[in-house]
Amino acid sequence: MRKQNDRLLVRFKLYNTSLILLEETGLERAYPKDSKRRLFAISVLDRMIVQDLVKTLLSVWSVIVVIIVSREFVRVLDKAIEGRVSSETLLSLLALKTIIFSVTLLPAALFMALLMVIGRMYRDQEMSAIASAGGGAGMLYRAVFIMVFPLSIIAASLSFYVSPWAEASITRIMHQGEESSDLRGIAAGKFSEYSQGDLVLYVEKITEDKKMHQIFVQNRQQGNLAIINAKSARLEELSEGSYLVFEHGERVQGQPGQLNYVIENFDEYAVKMEERDTIVNLNLSAMATKTLWPSQKITDIAELQRRFSVPMGVLLLSFIGVPLAQQHPRNGVYGNIFMGFLIYFSYGNFIRLTQVWVINASIPVWMGSVGCNLFLALIGAIFLAKWYGWQWLLIKIRGEIAR
Repeated sequence: MRKQNDRLLVRFKLYNTSLILLEETGLERAYPKDSKRRLFAISVLDRMIVQDLVKTLLSVWSVIVVIIVSREFVRVLDKAIEGRVSSETLLSLLALKTIIFSVTLLPAALFMALLMVIGRMYRDQEMSAIASAGGGAGMLYRAVFIMVFPLSIIAASLSFYVSPWAEASITRIMHQGEESSDLRGIAAGKFSEYSQGDLVLYVEKITEDKKMHQIFVQNRQQGNLAIINAKSARLEELSEGSYLVFEHGERVQGQPGQLNYVIENFDEYAVKMEERDTIVNLNLSAMATKTLWPSQKITDIAELQRRFSVPMGVLLLSFIGVPLAQQHPRNGVYGNIFMGFLIYFSYGNFIRLTQVWVINASIPVWMGSVGCNLFLALIGAIFLAKWYGWQWLLIKIRGEIAR
């Protein structure tokens, strides 16, 4: 209700007098003696646009992240079924994936929210009221960048520090899962395959104390085949390592196609679990920024440029969004959303492409950080010039030249 009253108040002031609108927005020409104070004052119009942007951004951001994370979570579940990931770490992996995609998709969500909010203002004739009172692009940019500037600083922190930490945490969790994946994923009444089918294990029953009953194991190594049938088995952690101890069973070992088999009966037979590499190899996206910053490697520089593209994308896409959202009131709220999608996906693909070009030394290193952002700024300048009109722009240029 309060928001609706604020909108009615702003519309009333817009349609009735330009002076009151200028007082609310703090333009210098209305109050030249107090222009500095008015420049930094937050007006009713500023608050209205910022509130709409925040609400729309949170809605769009959450929807996009949930869709992408859900698709990625299906892949994590497949790894958990295969035994490569512990079921206890699924929620941790989901939270870390959410952080990473939230950072990556922040520029896109802000761009879409900006197009939706300003597009609705055109549909509701609010932009016509602002224009009739003498407001233009400067007024809109002022309101938008009140939120965008702090958001770009937050995006830089997330991109340079939080996202690499999340990537490194996922790498460590996945590595720990690979270390202990030999017995993970075993379920009663199901054949479990490991080592690309060389190891097959079947358990008929698993009790609450994690003891396995009626076990069948087939292990193929270097052409030899070993089969173990045991009544029960348990996992023991000893100082030498982890052992799987079979109880009261039979072991048959030999080479298929030959009659030379060894058959053994045992009361207890222990098999040492394979020890995996304990070194965690972090990829570029998981390396800390403080490690990449002093590096002179081309790959490290390209990764820093990719991280820098997130806060720059927030700023430049917001710069494009204001003139791009201009539309006829009858076109609806989503008139320029399709064009926004094309611009964003082209920008994202161009970022990845220039990163590959920098690594392959196809373009200079400085072009990787400047080229995409300069191209996006040029698109924004074209849309802004189109908003004011090319004829008006030529008159202004001629007037400046004449001076």
